[in-house]
Amino acid sequence: MTTLLWIIAMILVLGALAYLRVSLLTATIAAAVVMTAGWTLDVVGPISWIIFLVVALPLNISAFRQNVISRPLMKVYSGIMPEMSSTEKEAIEAGTTWWEADLFAGNPNWKKLHNYPVARLSADEQAFLDGPVEEVCRMVNQHQVSHQLADLPADVWQYLKDNGFFAMIIKKKYGGLEYSAYAQSRVLQKLAGLSSELASTVGVPNSLGPGELLQHYGTPEQQNHYLPRLAKGLEVPCFALTSPEAGSDAGSIPDFGIVCKGQWEGEEVLGMKLTWNKRYITLAPVATVLGLAFKLRDPEHLLGDKEELGITCALIPTDMEGVETGRRHFPLNCMFQNGPTHGNEVFVPLSFIIGGPKMAGQGWRMLVECLSVGRGITLPSNSAGGVKTAALATGAYARIRRQFKLPIGKLEGIEEPMARIGGNAYLMDAVTTLTTTGIDLGEKPSVISAIVKYHLTDRMQKCVIDAMDIHGGKGVCLGPNNYLGRGYQAAPIAITVEGANILTRSMIIYGQGAIRCHPYVLAEMESAFDTESGQGLANFDAAIFGHIGFATSNFIRSFWLGLTSSRFSNAPYSDKTKRYYQQMNRFSANLALLSDLAMATLGGNLKRKERISARLGDLLSQLYLASATLKRYEDEGRQTDDLPLVQWAVEDALYKLQASLDDLLDNFPMGLGGALRVVMFPFGRPLKRPSDVLDHKVAKIMQTPCESRDRLGKGQFWTNSEHNAVGIQEQTLLDIIASEPLHDKVCKASGKRLPFMWLDKVAAEGKALGVLSDDEVNLLERAEIGRMKSINVDDFDPAELRPEVVSTTSQERAA
Repeated sequence: MTTLLWIIAMILVLGALAYLRVSLLTATIAAAVVMTAGWTLDVVGPISWIIFLVVALPLNISAFRQNVISRPLMKVYSGIMPEMSSTEKEAIEAGTTWWEADLFAGNPNWKKLHNYPVARLSADEQAFLDGPVEEVCRMVNQHQVSHQLADLPADVWQYLKDNGFFAMIIKKKYGGLEYSAYAQSRVLQKLAGLSSELASTVGVPNSLGPGELLQHYGTPEQQNHYLPRLAKGLEVPCFALTSPEAGSDAGSIPDFGIVCKGQWEGEEVLGMKLTWNKRYITLAPVATVLGLAFKLRDPEHLLGDKEELGITCALIPTDMEGVETGRRHFPLNCMFQNGPTHGNEVFVPLSFIIGGPKMAGQGWRMLVECLSVGRGITLPSNSAGGVKTAALATGAYARIRRQFKLPIGKLEGIEEPMARIGGNAYLMDAVTTLTTTGIDLGEKPSVISAIVKYHLTDRMQKCVIDAMDIHGGKGVCLGPNNYLGRGYQAAPIAITVEGANILTRSMIIYGQGAIRCHPYVLAEMESAFDTESGQGLANFDAAIFGHIGFATSNFIRSFWLGLTSSRFSNAPYSDKTKRYYQQMNRFSANLALLSDLAMATLGGNLKRKERISARLGDLLSQLYLASATLKRYEDEGRQTDDLPLVQWAVEDALYKLQASLDDLLDNFPMGLGGALRVVMFPFGRPLKRPSDVLDHKVAKIMQTPCESRDRLGKGQFWTNSEHNAVGIQEQTLLDIIASEPLHDKVCKASGKRLPFMWLDKVAAEGKALGVLSDDEVNLLERAEIGRMKSINVDDFDPAELRPEVVSTTSQERAA
């Protein structure tokens, strides 16, 4: 019996030490103490001590461990894991890791998350949102843009240029606005809620484009020439990366340049002949300066010994002979300027390379660094802004529109999709805020940017479909009063661009995350192939034994947190959010353990097991989305009225995580899923999707003017102006709610139950009965006008449906 108790004690001590992630030396000392206790109790004899010392001493003597254990392991490792290519190395090294690395490590530090600064707008940024952004929203008639002009009007283009909309990222010393990433996100959200064309036109020059690249890599001459002109709107930029043969696989672009000598401004200079065929380039039809990505070759070795220099970025004025722009694509009736550009052996000096000749071949690193920032802002912000506006507009419509003698928003069948829209609106705004906070702290979050690009555009598309289902014919029939139809049409564009979502999920998120976020894998890979520094073996030894301890800890953590349903794990609060933190502790440990096992069983083949990779990426992604939601709740003062939104968003994210984890275990390599399921889900799957009761609470917030609803739609364009259908409907919502007690008063006075329609007639009857004041009569009459505007759809003379033939070219309108 004493022996059994001692064995249990040893297991518990070692398990606790692994759970707490103590050092190898500390674990050895603790084990020695337990051995000593066993010796005292006559449980441990000399043979046990000999075995213990034979194992423990070599592990703690670094020189012995390195040569006897780590050296053979290093040889095996380098044979299993393929060496990274130069493009993979550049992609891995270009970005940084941030909060996602904590989530990947199996033991999130929630205090660290909540200590990140609260995102705030400066006085200038807020004034810009309240002034120029508000004004340009007033100027845009979306129906005119999408059906009549097939472009933004000339006065809108000029207003954008004159007011610095293309200069949000440009530093003030060059005449730019130099706004934070958070401010850029707020601007794009507001624009996107009104017009995808407006948001795209503003977003692209402020994300991946010449402005971003010039500020980071341009020569002083390039910066001083172009940046002030970009800031003033004298130049319209675009960036040409995508080719017909190279979409998501941007590294395989076929466009090329040949280093050679040629004539430039009457002199022979060293330059390059560029040949390109690009597609899907936003602003290309109206651009005056073209950022171009191509592969540079030096067959005559005019620059050095290398013949293939690699991907290079250059700035090309579009008015040069041989540069072809102007034609447009027609992306699903979304009329932002997007089109092809071509060039065949266009000669330019080497000084056109961004950063000058020394940056030849450095374009891939430049693009990956800048793309990680732009991808984290533009499309996620556009998606969040569109869903925020759709959430409140759908709530207002569902409160105004009646069927079966009550507002349709009270029907349980409608509450379900409404809750998805409202919960996602809260989550998506939270995610953009946390992501831009990281960017403003100096991070270049390549993994996070892939997560938010994929998940926010995906959720946006699903929310727009839900909104269309609720609106029915109102959403189907296009016209000035339809605020959903064009967004519904355009949703697949966001899914496709900047890395197609299918490939982003199956290859990029985890493909980068497994290496970048894991605390030891990158160090192992680098040290295993390090044959020059002399530190390869020592570094590999430190990494591999750190990795072994890390994996052991995550196995123990997964087992214990599964056994206890994580109820004893740390959480920063003891309120209704406590269990969310605890479940995320559990899933974080699961992610870390499964990652190690997947890499151990599949090795270099993991990158080809895309569905395994995708599900592991889902775990990391949903943890990030849920943590961003909890961070928002904290930053906004833990407003208990917002709890239904928080709960819905977190429960939805964690339920989706659980579903991906379940699928992963069903398909885990080497049949290990069954055993792992016992470790992780000993009592079955613990989480359920958001309940009907929670759906009801979220739907009610969306339909009821209150502070929670205001926070849900904060920053969007709600002004009751001529062309803003959602702003007009917001006023109607207030009028309808105010009219309901007046309607009841007239019904009571007349002794009959009048239908809640023809409110102008109800007003007339109430006035005749003497129960309504003139102000109340006016309110009912105004409410009826708004009600009919909200529920009616647009109709046209057949001739009006033919697009207007515009004589001016796109370039002239943009000039």
